This record gives sequence, C-alpha cells and structure tokens, in this order.
Amino acid sequence: MAKSRILIIGATGNLGYHLANVSLSCGHPTFAFVRESAFSQPEKCQKIEALSSAGAKLLKGSLQDFSSLIEAVEQVDVVISAVPAKHVLDQKLLIRAIKQAGCIKRFIPAEFGVDPDKIQISNLDFDFYSRKVEIRRTIETESIPYTYISCNFFTSYLLPSLVQPGLRTPPRDRVKIFGDGNTKAVFMKETDVATFTINTVDDPRTLNKVLHLRPLGNVYSMNELVEIWETKIGKKLEKVYISEEQLLKNIQDSPYPNNLEMIFIYSAFIKGDQTYFDIKSSGGVDGTDLYPNVKYTTVNEFLETLI
Repeated sequence: MAKSRILIIGATGNLGYHLANVSLSCGHPTFAFVRESAFSQPEKCQKIEALSSAGAKLLKGSLQDFSSLIEAVEQVDVVISAVPAKHVLDQKLLIRAIKQAGCIKRFIPAEFGVDPDKIQISNLDFDFYSRKVEIRRTIETESIPYTYISCNFFTSYLLPSLVQPGLRTPPRDRVKIFGDGNTKAVFMKETDVATFTINTVDDPRTLNKVLHLRPLGNVYSMNELVEIWETKIGKKLEKVYISEEQLLKNIQDSPYPNNLEMIFIYSAFIKGDQTYFDIKSSGGVDGTDLYPNVKYTTVNEFLETLI
C-alpha cells in the first residue's frame, strides 16, 4: 500500500519540524505548509531549507487564507497540525478546508499535551484546554476522520528544572515538592512524540481515537524524580513540601501568564490529570502497546544529560 501524503501545518515550529523529518524518514511524501514571513526569519529559514533539501515540498500560505489551505489540503491524504497553543482556534478555517476538500482520510489537530477531555482544572486554565475541546467537537461535528495525540508533558518543559517554577536547571541543594509528591505525570521527548504520531497515520486502530503516550519509563511522581536526581548527583536535597492550598494561593497571587507553570504542575502533580484514568476503559489506545518497537528516550536518560 502506498504511504499517505502528509501535510504538516507549523513545520518550522519545534514539534512540527520533528514531525516533518520523521514523515520524510518514514518514506511519506511530505508537504510543509509555511507562512511567507517564515522565509525572512533566519532560524525558520534554516529549517525550511533543511526540509526542502530532505525532499519536502514547500507550500506557502496561512491559516487565515482559505484559498491557500484548500490548495494545500487537496494535494494530500493526511493533515497534521502543530501550531502553538495560542493559535489552536485558528484551525477552524483549516477544518473548513478539510471538509470542503473531502479527500482527507486523517486529521491530527494541534493538541500534543494532556487530554483536554480529561482535564480537572477547567476553572484555572484561562481556557487553555477548552479551546482544544472546542476544536475536537468541531472536527467530530463535521465528521472528519481524526486521531488525537495525548503525549502529556514534553521533556523540554518543566523537566530541565526538575519541576521547579522559575528555574531552568535542576536544583542541587533544595527542592520544592508539590502535594505529597506521589501523584505521577508523564514526560515525552518531542522527537519520540513525532515518531509515534507518524506511526498512526495509516493505522486503522487509531482512527477516531485518542492515542495516549504513557510508557513506563516516562511516568514518575515528584518524589521519584527527586530520588533519581539525588542518585545522579550523589547528594540528598533539602525537601520543602508545598501543599495544594499553598500552590493554589501562589497561582492566584501570580498574574497570568506567569502562573502557567504552576497551573500545569497543579494539574499534573496534584490533580493527576495525566494518569488518573485507565487508557483502554476510557476508549483510548496506548501508543506503547500499539508500537512496541518504537525506541523512546526515558526520563532517566533525559536527566542524565542534565548532570
């Protein structure tokens, strides 16, 4: 069977660039949808040139330009959107183009985080997740075939600081632990998320499903993360436990968006939004069950790079 032609929206972004590269390496005819302004930005231009050299076809356009969206969508079988969270609702015109084109057999919208239908902090998140839910319901209402990717945290977010708001490197003396430190969260490296995602595009098992990424080597509580780090640096850290009440107060006392890190920590390490439910009984599919041969970077391996 011929491999699907894949259109990547946001191919010059962090995850989008990985998605495009994995798509190419897996032999998919790959199309990169790129804004005109990206060609004048050195970092993005470098990525564009690299993708083009690797065989990607460049398509100029924007999520606000319906004609460019239609022209791009009509050339492919699968659309993957990797636009930033602040632009999630801009996918509505893209959905309209997909509906009108009628040729798309799979749409993977820009989610790549916590399952927004499972979130328990809707009163705290400044509509961060409700916008993603809105896109889900629009896709389903329009009967567009989809796969949603729920990978939870990227390893590049929070893990480099060992989940310490405001820090950029792991602590070596004193560490804050939120709640009792036993609730578990999930961290996935962006390149691994891209690999799992591209595996789904021609897989009937993932059609109209949520693909959850929760591999054993990437699911840890704060207490466990601190213990791993202490072993690596050969030193015990002073532990300061921050109660749920104190964390909520800190969130309320900090202006948006400065409090987003604490909100996501509250969601993951207090409420357990990433791990409180069983994947299969919730109707989702487990990426590591479906693709056991995919090699992924574990949390332990990632922390080793921070020593």
